[in-house]
Amino acid sequence: MVTQIKRANEFVQECWTELQRVTWPDWPQLKNATLVVIVFCLIVAVIIWLMDVASRFFIDIIMGIFGA
Repeated sequence: MVTQIKRANEFVQECWTELQRVTWPDWPQLKNATLVVIVFCLIVAVIIWLMDVASRFFIDIIMGIFGA
């Protein structure tokens, strides 16, 4: 039990040391990265939407030919 507590304490100390080494982004970098992520997500969403519309169109054509 004591060794687990000691290992947990060492782990927390190592994590704290690593966090102090991190170079955190400044406000302009953060805004820019956030904008890039939002634009990328919107582009992917539009592509998926277009694929959905196209597949629905072709399925409707096929169902119109072979369906009721």
